[in-house]
Amino acid sequence: MSMFARSFTRTPFRKTVQLLRGSGHAEGYNQPTGYLFGEKPLPAGAKRVKEDWESLFFYGFMGSMVLGTAVIYYKPDTNVHTWAYREAKARMEARGESVEYKKQE
Repeated sequence: MSMFARSFTRTPFRKTVQLLRGSGHAEGYNQPTGYLFGEKPLPAGAKRVKEDWESLFFYGFMGSMVLGTAVIYYKPDTNVHTWAYREAKARMEARGESVEYKKQE
């Protein structure tokens, strides 16, 4: 196959540099420090300073959880069995039949 035909049948998706290097990801690797989230323990009596995004994330996440719980709790019952029960009860009452079952002994 000629060089011209090969260029149309196989299109390279990565740059030549990426092909030579073997990956398209950024260089570097953070060595593990053994500390939780990479933060060193604070000296005694020092208070941790929050980053700007931490409060927004916490209150946004917890607020959405509370809102979601309220929406699920107060959503209308759209179950087909509930609808059928209410419809049958209304029809039985319209015909004058008793809706309650009496226990036979």
